[in-house]
Amino acid sequence: MEDSRKYIIQLIIIVVAIIFLIKLFSIQVLDSKYAQAANSNIIHKVVEYPYRGLIYDRNGELIVYNTPQYNLVVVPKDVRHIDTVKFCQLFNITKAEFEEKLQAAKKFSYVQPSIFLKQLSNKDLARVEDYLVDFPGFDIHARTTRSYTHPTLSNALGYVSEVSKRQLERDTADYYRQGDYMGQSGIEYFYERQLRGKRGVKYKIKNVKGVDKGDFEDGEYDTLSIPGKNLTTTIDINLQQYGEELLKGKSGSIVAIEPSTGEILALVSGPSYDPNLLTGRQYSQNFALISQDTAKPLFNRPLMAQYRPGSIFKIIQALVALQEGVINRNTYIPCIMYPMKCHYHGPGETLVGAITQSCNPYFYNVMKRVVNQGISSDTYEDTRIGLENWDRHVRSFGLGAPLGIDLPNEKQGLVPSVEYYDRAYNNRPWKFSNIYSIAIGEGENLVVPIQMANFAAIVANRGYYYIPHLVKSIGDSGEPLPQYKEKHFTTVDSKHFDIAVEAMAKVVESGTGQYRAKLKDIEVCGKTGTVQNTPLPDHSVFIAFAPKVNPKIVVSVYVENAGQGARAAASIASLMIEKYLIGHTERPQIEEYVKRGEFIY
Repeated sequence: MEDSRKYIIQLIIIVVAIIFLIKLFSIQVLDSKYAQAANSNIIHKVVEYPYRGLIYDRNGELIVYNTPQYNLVVVPKDVRHIDTVKFCQLFNITKAEFEEKLQAAKKFSYVQPSIFLKQLSNKDLARVEDYLVDFPGFDIHARTTRSYTHPTLSNALGYVSEVSKRQLERDTADYYRQGDYMGQSGIEYFYERQLRGKRGVKYKIKNVKGVDKGDFEDGEYDTLSIPGKNLTTTIDINLQQYGEELLKGKSGSIVAIEPSTGEILALVSGPSYDPNLLTGRQYSQNFALISQDTAKPLFNRPLMAQYRPGSIFKIIQALVALQEGVINRNTYIPCIMYPMKCHYHGPGETLVGAITQSCNPYFYNVMKRVVNQGISSDTYEDTRIGLENWDRHVRSFGLGAPLGIDLPNEKQGLVPSVEYYDRAYNNRPWKFSNIYSIAIGEGENLVVPIQMANFAAIVANRGYYYIPHLVKSIGDSGEPLPQYKEKHFTTVDSKHFDIAVEAMAKVVESGTGQYRAKLKDIEVCGKTGTVQNTPLPDHSVFIAFAPKVNPKIVVSVYVENAGQGARAAASIASLMIEKYLIGHTERPQIEEYVKRGEFIY
């Protein structure tokens, strides 16, 4: 009986042993999930962030590059038995900040890594790296931040910062993760897809103390990050810096374009800010200060400011009237100072003289002939029909709608239409005598500075333009986006532009622009504008291109509260032309005059 009991017990032990052996075999050989679970305790997934693409000027000079910085990340489930006093001293934070950041990390994920401290410098890393082994759950991830070779071009370049919760929610491509960075404005935003590159992953082995033991499986499962594409801009950084120097202490804009390509040579907004302020650990603090500045340095005036065009609009009026056949170059109109006032320049003018002398009554009558279909009567129905036709011509010059520049937030300006006036007059009848101030670029007309420069390019090209753009090539051997290689023609025949060119040349040679825009050995074509800004001082406006034959540069300048266009704006435009065409100014007295800024009221 005892022997039978002994055999039964032995049999049970053998059966149990066999069961355990089978289970162990299944765990260790057949089922990999247990091995993976064990490995997960020592294998750490490290995201490899790509280098963001570099940005160069048109001559290959580096403008934007990457500087290494480091994020301290945390996995809350691995944080245990650490000396928080030592940690806080090492990273220069308070105990309350430590607890707050750890709670935020736990709220995000208990098992996934999240950023605990952002953008540690090389110096910070050197100070703390040897102590990280004492703080399980914490690790360093390498990142880069943007740096700038010049404190310039900030409004066009834009800035990079961490993606917001709202941006993550709107990321339909599921590319971004919390803690990622993306372009928030300017070129950085518009060309985000090209600049950002593609992230990679490395798997690192660490022991229980967090000491790095090398790559898992010799990197077999790693994926390499792919750097973003470099951009070569159309900007001439020396011209850009000079423009910012000239506009320092003033509010306004300078836009310079190469008319034969639409490439933007300079895009100056004043006042502006140093782009280095919106990078690194002080980003949030600096952004708050800049955004609260009442001078609005974040406001990109070349694209976002909308002004009345003033007398530069008279050239468009002349071209539309020539196309409609209601005037010709010999059309003479007396300057009778009614219904618009004018400075005295003689009893009357033909077309070239009227542009040269900027005669208000002349262009009142020119637009009346266009809008009232060449007849002298002023009826409601004639005005409606004529304004629709006028509107079609004016919009073909790129006015009244965004041009499509490769930057965000471009405004459209305003070309008043029949529908606009119907709304303004609550559908009551209106006619030319109600709206004639638009004839000289006042009233309801609004233009954006980039549109003004583009109009100068149209005249320089005798009737067509390329959409202004800031990127010359994408990648090492790329080209601009296709839309920036297409010609856009106006509704005005090219033959009529010769009169506009001739008149603009005379403006600088002997008209309102002769005192500060005329250059030795360079024939400049320009047009002044003095824009009403009641009750504040007038704005100073000037557009120009040079040389007259085969133009290389067009410039539009708008200086707020600076009075006559022949003063501040004409001076700045001519200095920009000199700087680009010959490399320096031969008129130091004009340069000094602009820098003193005594024309600002």
